[in-house]
Amino acid sequence: MDIGVIGTGNMGSMLIEALIETKAVTPAQFRITNRTPEKAAKLANKYPGIQVENIENTILESDLILLCVKPLEMHGILEKAGGAFRNEQCLVSITSPVTVGQLAAMVPCSCARAIPSITNRAAAGAVLLTFGSQCTSEWQEKVKTLFSKISTPVEVGQQITRVASDLVSCGPAFFSFLAQKMIEGAVRKTKIDSDTACILTAEMLIGLGELLKQQIYTLPALQEKVTVKGGITGEGLKVLEKGTDGLFEKLFEATHEKFKEDTDAVAGQFGTP
Repeated sequence: MDIGVIGTGNMGSMLIEALIETKAVTPAQFRITNRTPEKAAKLANKYPGIQVENIENTILESDLILLCVKPLEMHGILEKAGGAFRNEQCLVSITSPVTVGQLAAMVPCSCARAIPSITNRAAAGAVLLTFGSQCTSEWQEKVKTLFSKISTPVEVGQQITRVASDLVSCGPAFFSFLAQKMIEGAVRKTKIDSDTACILTAEMLIGLGELLKQQIYTLPALQEKVTVKGGITGEGLKVLEKGTDGLFEKLFEATHEKFKEDTDAVAGQFGTP
């Protein structure tokens, strides 16, 4: 199966690197294109065999096409190059504001959405999948199989796409921010240096991930196991409970407000919700 990638920015490049390094796809199976040709050429130099093409040839020479551009750029690309798609192909968008129905209105092939996470770079984490009504069962299986090489594919409906993306795709940035704040607080309030605090925190997060991966503890069970009655952990948790009251509700309100802005703008382009 030949795979075309339109857009080799952060996520497009990450998917290419992850799929190649897990040996799910060979470099020679990729046709890639980017608005800034130098970015695509850099990937081709890193992975000999990748072919850099224009948009039309990327589509024509591929079976599966990953559309990895910003939401408001998608309509223009499909309007210009939509005629290059064939019925037997599959178009996969990686961005949440554009629905599979909007994609299907512009191309004759199977359509799907696959929202990745930076964790996929380590062949971990989830990818959120949504399939269009006209997406064939064969393509659904192929897409699931492909992304299972670098993630745990999870099918989600449109109604929870945004919150699921907040947890899966934005979540690593949110938790990285919180971890950095914990490190900064430790450095300011104690004699530990930043490098040591970073190492200890990173190792703690890796260990936490392993406990969850191996299903040794659930999150509530883990918290209970570490929290000894009358101990130090409990005092820290009291501070966190006060400081996070309403925090994540505000976070989800902010992300959903931005999502509505994006979906409204996209709907204006596509002419359909």
